Amino acid sequence: MYDLVPDHIVTGLDGKLWIHGQRKKSKEFFKVPLLPQAKAIVEKYQNHPLAQINGKVLPVYTNQKTNAYLKEIAFLCEVKKNLTFHLARHTFATTVTLANGVPIESVSKMLGHTSLRTTQIYAKVVEQKLSNDMDQLEEILVSISAKSRTGFGKPPLKFFLVSVIIVSNAYFLNLKYNLLEPHDG
Repeated sequence: MYDLVPDHIVTGLDGKLWIHGQRKKSKEFFKVPLLPQAKAIVEKYQNHPLAQINGKVLPVYTNQKTNAYLKEIAFLCEVKKNLTFHLARHTFATTVTLANGVPIESVSKMLGHTSLRTTQIYAKVVEQKLSNDMDQLEEILVSISAKSRTGFGKPPLKFFLVSVIIVSNAYFLNLKYNLLEPHDG
């Protein structure tokens, strides 16, 4: 992002804006569609003095300075996580793309990974989130079941349907992202 210049933003074959460039680390060429939220940010800062002076799309500071600002923001917002620019990249991969059904191959290309194995590390984070969510659901269902045994209420059909849907989604995610290792028996 530090090296993003106006020439990197081009209109694609689909008529939408894309970022085209070359990765520094891997020297791989990349093409990433510009989502509406990102386009709005680009438009907001296109006339920023720092961006114009440096010939960049955004007024970007050094990685060190950006991380210092993120640390300050986290402190002011009482966020306990160590916010960094790299964490934002990781969040994009897990929360924005993989968790919303973007194929892992596409995410791998957007991140500039030369090996799909590297991107599969991000998918394991999605698996852990899924596991935590299922643990919470299990606690709820056990609680409902306990209440029905003690006569304090009958578990509504809706809860059972929700659990079936969640288990189906977990199965779908496993098939789509190969999250679970195959095992014998």
